[in-house]
Amino acid sequence: MRSYPADSPQAAARIVALTVVADGDIADAEIVCLDRLAVHEQLGMTRHDFHTLLDTFCEDLLSSGQLTWPDACPVDERTLAEFMGEIHDPALRLKLLRLCVELAEVDARVDDGESIVLVAAVEHWGLQHEMFRPSTRA
Repeated sequence: MRSYPADSPQAAARIVALTVVADGDIADAEIVCLDRLAVHEQLGMTRHDFHTLLDTFCEDLLSSGQLTWPDACPVDERTLAEFMGEIHDPALRLKLLRLCVELAEVDARVDDGESIVLVAAVEHWGLQHEMFRPSTRA
């Protein structure tokens, strides 16, 4: 897997991309949600650059040999920790957690793979208190 500079748009976008593919499929609802939330803009990227990163991330997953089990997070715990470790900025961590929760819930259910990514973010970034804040969604 590639590594990206800490707190870079690419490092942040990869965590979003992981959330999107964590259930084994990129659903149309997730693509619509990415656009509705303007995730690429929130992360400081163009839409094209975000989708290129998503494609590259999928290629990395396929070449890494980690896509061997269905219905689970497509990366191992060590790799997941490395991804989370690339995000240091507290505001960026919170933004990513909120975006990833929104994406995971877009189909009205959080799959096991998505749950693994969200729990890893909460645990690695110390955001347990955020799980009890009221939703700001309308």
